[in-house]
Amino acid sequence: MQVIIAEKPSVAKNIADALKVRTKKEGYFEGNGYIITWAFGHLLQLYDAKDYDEKLTRWSMENFPFIPSHFRYKVKSDPRNRDKEDLGAKKQLKIIYSLIKRNDVEAVISACDYDREGQIIGDTIIYNLKSQKKVYRLLLNEWTPEEVVKGLKNIKPNMEMKPLQDAGLSRQWADWLIGINLTSVATLKYQKGRGQALNIGRVLLPTLKIIYDRDKEIENFVPEDYYKLTAAFKTQDGQEYEGTYFEEGQEKFKSKEPLELIEKALANQSATIIDKKIERKKEFPPYLFNLSNLQGYITSKYKGWTSDKVLKVAQSLYEKKLITYPRTASIALEESLAGKAAKVLDVLKKGLPFEAEIKFQKTKRIFNNDKVESHSAIIPTYLVPKSLTKDEEIVYTAIKNRFIIQFMPIAEFEETKITTKANISEIKGMFISKGKVQTIVGWKKLENIESKDTLLPAVAIDEQVDIIKQNVSSHVTKPPKPHIEKTLLRVMETCGKGSKGGESEEGEEMLASILSGYSIGTPATRAETIKKLKDIGYITTQNKNLICTELGRKLVETFPVKELFDLEFTGRLEKTLSDIEKQSFTKESFLNAISDFTSKAVEKIKSDQEVVISEVSKGKKRAEILGKCPLCGHGIIEGQKGFGCSNWKNGCKFVIWKNDKFLAALKKKPTKTMVKALLKNGSAVVKGLTSKKGNKFDARLRYVQNKDQPYFSWEMEFLK
Repeated sequence: MQVIIAEKPSVAKNIADALKVRTKKEGYFEGNGYIITWAFGHLLQLYDAKDYDEKLTRWSMENFPFIPSHFRYKVKSDPRNRDKEDLGAKKQLKIIYSLIKRNDVEAVISACDYDREGQIIGDTIIYNLKSQKKVYRLLLNEWTPEEVVKGLKNIKPNMEMKPLQDAGLSRQWADWLIGINLTSVATLKYQKGRGQALNIGRVLLPTLKIIYDRDKEIENFVPEDYYKLTAAFKTQDGQEYEGTYFEEGQEKFKSKEPLELIEKALANQSATIIDKKIERKKEFPPYLFNLSNLQGYITSKYKGWTSDKVLKVAQSLYEKKLITYPRTASIALEESLAGKAAKVLDVLKKGLPFEAEIKFQKTKRIFNNDKVESHSAIIPTYLVPKSLTKDEEIVYTAIKNRFIIQFMPIAEFEETKITTKANISEIKGMFISKGKVQTIVGWKKLENIESKDTLLPAVAIDEQVDIIKQNVSSHVTKPPKPHIEKTLLRVMETCGKGSKGGESEEGEEMLASILSGYSIGTPATRAETIKKLKDIGYITTQNKNLICTELGRKLVETFPVKELFDLEFTGRLEKTLSDIEKQSFTKESFLNAISDFTSKAVEKIKSDQEVVISEVSKGKKRAEILGKCPLCGHGIIEGQKGFGCSNWKNGCKFVIWKNDKFLAALKKKPTKTMVKALLKNGSAVVKGLTSKKGNKFDARLRYVQNKDQPYFSWEMEFLK
């Protein structure tokens, strides 16, 4: 008999089905020479500081830094009461241990996920028992029956996984040392009043800093005016086209006057076509999904989705045997998977209207060992889903389509560039016109991607055309956009390297950084990090935009351990964990360095200036009534996200949001004083508003109800 330990009950069921084991008992399946049991993710967790030493029950500065001589494990805590054991975990652990101890059991097989976390979930359970029985490892990328049966014939001795175990334990212990010590000391130092601790974490802080930096860029952005000159031309046979004026490769001009002189000179003049180029260009489909790209794609395309939700849904599809392992950083498949991919493609293309155009081919773009780090890209399995939830349908379809388009014809378009020069010798520059026509739709058919064609007339070099219209237009430079989950994930994945590049193809530097493990967090943890930043109040969302809160800003500006905000520093730590996995760095050296860093960071915080980052107020204060609601007459009070009616539970919709778009465009946030004046007098004088061009001005604002609707809009009157 062999005991197989799966990471979750659903995976244990997949293994039992594959082995045709039908007998289910309490906490396990049994039959055909196997006992298949399961964990619920982590059943054991690291000791809390107070479990090592009772004096650490009370947080006190002199107790830190606290660095245990060795790390110990206990049954995981009840999520609702951290001081109690999780009874479900305790019961399952007892079942697993009784199964391993059975006389007829000669070996244990860990079938937890093939990653750092999965390795230590299985290892902490198995080695905590100190059994002498042989331990093996089942390493799978999907849970289809074929793969399970094949995988069990190729199990490895678990000792071969020691480097992966070392990397997993190093990550877990390092995060404990930094988290426990710095969270405790920072809370004691910078928080007034008792409440939620000031969370300090190795992955949390650099992620917060990325959002803070973008907020600052937007805040400090100074808009600049620039001008463009366009002209319309008419060919001899009456066809019209437009061109933009370029001089020394430049189409944007700081000064308007020279362009206005050219504009005047062009009136009723003719021009000559001096160049025409036609290029055929290929458009390759986007690469296969890794987890970050899948999260970015779904969160930017569908409303209400977060990276965390995408991962949960993908995990569910993986456990239902419908997709391969989702927590991957790779955008290609291992070359050995060609046969499997061909089989999957045959199943998925059946019945598609352009089935004949989908042809399997083994290209380096899809199958490339150099671009795979431990796990291949996410693809569907050969099993066709029978019933999916609406959310699963969205994620599954995205993965399925992204796979199929790799094997469809490459899209092609024709790009035409016409250069037109006015027949006026004093005008140095020339007009450029660009046209684009899709010639082969190819892979774009599958997702109905519309191509916007721009047609240019058929003209020849040296042909004369008439100038029929010319116009100088004024423009203003735009600030960078706030981060959304898609752009934040890209920066985290590459530690900021190559993140300025286009969305389409990954740059080599960027790809190299992903493959070497040089990143912030792992594909598995990034979504959790973003969610935690929101939950603990360091960032907030405005529509899809991620914005630093006041607390988040104060933390970045005040917290003295600057290395924890540094992308380079965090990237190096993550890379070292990756190097431990590759056996080019030792767990002991890494943990010594982390202990040393933690001790120095604690001392730095202790000797820092006295300053309050977070103030927790005692008890619930009665909300101050700012005025009467113009809709229902109840009191208006301040909430976390806006100034709203206290009668909201009964359906009153009146609110002035703190992130109000109209005010945000004027670089203003509503204040208590402004809201009081609006409610009392119907208007408020607001000073220091900022125009699009960056000029400051004062104005009188009114917040007026729209006719026949409960919604309100702003009206502005400039002050003389």
